[in-house]
Amino acid sequence: MFFRSAKFYTCLMASVIVFTGMNIDVQASANSSSGKSSSLVSGGAALMLDSGATLESVAASANKSTLPIERQVKCVQLFDDQVALAILKTQPTEENLYSKLVIAQVNNYVNVRSLPSESGEIVGKLYNNSVGTFLAEEDGWYQITSGNVTGYVKAEFCITGEDAVEKALEVGTRIATVNTTTLKVRKEPGLDAEVIGLVPLADELVVLEETEEWVKVDIEEAPGWVSTEYVDLHTEFVQAESKEEEEARLAKEAAEREKARKAAAAAQSKNSASSQKTETATTYVSSEGGSEMGRAVVDYALQFVGNPYVYGGTSLTEGADCSGFVMSVYANFGVSLPHSSAADRKQGSAVEGGLENAQPGDLICYSGHVALYVGDGQIVHASSAKTGIIVSRADYKKILAIRRIF
Repeated sequence: MFFRSAKFYTCLMASVIVFTGMNIDVQASANSSSGKSSSLVSGGAALMLDSGATLESVAASANKSTLPIERQVKCVQLFDDQVALAILKTQPTEENLYSKLVIAQVNNYVNVRSLPSESGEIVGKLYNNSVGTFLAEEDGWYQITSGNVTGYVKAEFCITGEDAVEKALEVGTRIATVNTTTLKVRKEPGLDAEVIGLVPLADELVVLEETEEWVKVDIEEAPGWVSTEYVDLHTEFVQAESKEEEEARLAKEAAEREKARKAAAAAQSKNSASSQKTETATTYVSSEGGSEMGRAVVDYALQFVGNPYVYGGTSLTEGADCSGFVMSVYANFGVSLPHSSAADRKQGSAVEGGLENAQPGDLICYSGHVALYVGDGQIVHASSAKTGIIVSRADYKKILAIRRIF
């Protein structure tokens, strides 16, 4: 399964991340660098870099002696005033920050330990492709800090230096968060350009290109351009998860799954029709895998294929947008989901391993879009005003997260 904890917005002062937290160290559990999942969040907390510079500009400047700081960070989370003062007095360059990256390259995770030894206490986990900051090296171990975890990880299971800077380009995802009620996405970077799509407040879009005043983003209709005035930019990485955070997350996910199961059972008992299959549903639904409730969700959703897409809508018959469609389908089973594709990325529990481990009823989250997994590599979703509610291949675009509700 994918591991996820609550996002901790770490201090960024002048586009520099400062990690604080408990002492911990690391031991590797596997040494393969292959990661099957295409989902963005696989474990720990998401690290947010502000818009001072793109990863590409940092990598291009890796051999320079200095790199000026351009912007300050918007939100800071500090444990005490002394730490805040220390940050204000020391503003490292972006080059120094990235030159100190440590990125795990394992099958699943590397244990973070309190001592540079396998006898040290396990205090956290650094998941594959998760990012930490190098502090020191001792006897084949790196001392790192990542999220709320500080400790030691075996060096052989991580990459640093230029390799880590290059890897950061791959594992970091540039995100534009909409900060206006309805964002117009245009075909070209200009106010006179054709509007190709609308995006609601707080939705998160993957950035494809950046200029000073415009960014190209990925939306369901097609890639398009938005003004930087109406989005907040940051880069997301995955950080380490402490032992306490993991325990709390697992307990919360178990409670939410049980709550969803009970709500669905109660709703189904009141409306037996919701679990009946239709001819359309049996055309697409995989007969194997997944929970009975997940398959019932898909069977119900497929009844509405062919109905219209309506921006902001939640009606399964008169029209819904992507998150409105998912929300209304699950509402029929007594489960409350937000009317937001960005918020859907945080619902339920994460699924590790990409589509190989997805089950019918799972939420498949994309840039500014969300769908329901049908099975056999397919999704059902309210796609666009042009296509309405349709069945598509699940891998038609990059998947940011897969979330399981039941």
